[in-house]
Amino acid sequence: MAKVYPQVPSFSPHMTSKRESFTVWMKSLVYQTNGCTVYNTNGDIVYRVDNYDKKGSNEVHLMNLQGKVLFTIRRKKLLAFGGWDGYRCNDSYINEKKPWFQVKKCYRILLKGDLGFQVTVGCDKFWIVRLAGKTAFRIVNIDGDIVAEAKPKQASSGVLLGDDVLALVVEPHMDHSLMMALLIVYGLIRRRM
Repeated sequence: MAKVYPQVPSFSPHMTSKRESFTVWMKSLVYQTNGCTVYNTNGDIVYRVDNYDKKGSNEVHLMNLQGKVLFTIRRKKLLAFGGWDGYRCNDSYINEKKPWFQVKKCYRILLKGDLGFQVTVGCDKFWIVRLAGKTAFRIVNIDGDIVAEAKPKQASSGVLLGDDVLALVVEPHMDHSLMMALLIVYGLIRRRM
């Protein structure tokens, strides 16, 4: 069966019709803060998180290079059923009544018995699935197709660059900022930021 992809608006800076690769450094550029810095294939900074609070903070902000907040991510504390809510920011306005996405822990996803996290974005559902190793994970859609994957980055010589440097590949027609926000949630869950 042929797949149908939505038309990509030409004005969307966070979505392209080709596969995109990013380098994620799980460190903030701001001295003495937690966070991460994301570079595109040209070596330009495209996203950043500067978390002035402790690691595993209850609220963080995903920003572009200029410091414009793209997402506010908040931890939900509901006894054993906690999770994360992501609020998309438009022109410094956050709609706090309804989150743009929600992440919650679930077990036995995709009939494999793995621990994972269910992501709900409107009517769409994705899963964040942990892979072997400390930091590797994949984001899959409801059909099990990979839409993004993060794993430890290797230099061209094959040497791993460390636990705090990831290579993130985002498939075509996916919102890069959403994938970055989900990477941030995964980092918060794993207490990496």
